[in-house]
Amino acid sequence: MSGSPSDQPPSDQPPSTPPPFIPPSSGRLIRPGDPPGGRRAVVMWSIGVAVYFVAVIFRTSLGVAGLDAVDRFHVNAAALSAFSILQLLVYAGMQVPVGLLVDRLGTKKVLVLGTTLFTVGQLAFALSPSYGMALAARALLGCGDAMTFIAVLRLGSRWFPARRGPLVAQLAGLIGMSGNLVATVVIARLLHSVGWTAAFAGSSLAGVLVLALVLLFLKDHPEGYEVPSAPHHGAAYVRRQIVAAWREPGTRLGLWVHFTTQFPAMQFLLLWGLPFLVEAQGLTRAGAGDLLTLVVISNMVIGLIYGQIVARHHAARMPLALGTVAATAAIWAVTLGYPGERVPTGLLVLLCTVLGACGPASMLGFDFARPANPPERLGTASGIVNMGGFIASMTTLLVVGVLLDATGDDYRVAFSVIFVLEALGLSQILRLRGRAARRERERVVVSRVATGRKPVHR
Repeated sequence: MSGSPSDQPPSDQPPSTPPPFIPPSSGRLIRPGDPPGGRRAVVMWSIGVAVYFVAVIFRTSLGVAGLDAVDRFHVNAAALSAFSILQLLVYAGMQVPVGLLVDRLGTKKVLVLGTTLFTVGQLAFALSPSYGMALAARALLGCGDAMTFIAVLRLGSRWFPARRGPLVAQLAGLIGMSGNLVATVVIARLLHSVGWTAAFAGSSLAGVLVLALVLLFLKDHPEGYEVPSAPHHGAAYVRRQIVAAWREPGTRLGLWVHFTTQFPAMQFLLLWGLPFLVEAQGLTRAGAGDLLTLVVISNMVIGLIYGQIVARHHAARMPLALGTVAATAAIWAVTLGYPGERVPTGLLVLLCTVLGACGPASMLGFDFARPANPPERLGTASGIVNMGGFIASMTTLLVVGVLLDATGDDYRVAFSVIFVLEALGLSQILRLRGRAARRERERVVVSRVATGRKPVHR
């Protein structure tokens, strides 16, 4: 990049010394010094997304093996849910520490550590002879899995211009969701053809492959686009990063958007969908697998749509989030309230189609946090946001398992917990949205002044 502010107009050429933070809150505004994107950016980002893709395969592989796990480890519904709950507990608890690590160490080092942990965890799960050892393996897997998505978000923000942020984030989520599709289609079939140990041990080879790609080829950022790092002073640095990120209304709003939108589909795909469809609705495993696949396909299609809409119309974030919450609550209410023991197949198809919007809607949480935080704090803020959905999912997994055991497998009662958590999250979204919007408008004005543009009054 050549030239200087004195040589060319501010609107055409970024200043040689950019201000410390200019948020991309308008959807079109570009921070001076934004990375240019291009083919090399696509290659680097693709390596990071490949790691996330494999992590999602490992994370969701238990969702198609729930009934097999009951037979293998001789456990009930509550004990079965403990696998996913522990994995999500570790995942959620690691989000802020991982965000801090990404801000401090960079993407590559964190992805190397994460890939190593989730690969070892998947292999250990394949070889575990007892319930206790299998739990420990899932915890290790959850620890490694926790390091992937925040690192991939950071990677995208360092290789692509800020205006591409919403679309790049949605694409990352979409590709990760396709890992769920692999778990649903491939691992489910492997379990019934080659058995538990061979299926899970064989899948761990995918982790070895992506680890090699990261070690050999991945770069944290283009040359000349390093993020200025704040001085690290142990506990003081950690406290400063967390407090500063949490004080931003956009970070807290992002957390509650993620909390409210992600969990209805997550608990369904991760554990309870297959038992509900087979045991309560009388479907075959193949038929239930097809419906779980529909959730994933719907997620991928809607993710592309949401990403394009938000990239063009940044103000659409909140209507999309609230609309998804309303649609999810409505379809669950119709499904659980349907008279008779079993619901029509058409309604189950509609349920799974609507659940596909939950993943893309949860990604909108990061679009509220991204404009509110400078690049050197984005990992920490993203970690806070990412905790939301996984805390809600973990809570739902636990409560559904307990209620199933207490009610003799009454899924109508057990799934009613969804409405309680959605009501809690929705109340927080409505409380914070005005404050976050005002703060974001203030930052737009500051950024335009910093770049020599005229402030826009809306």
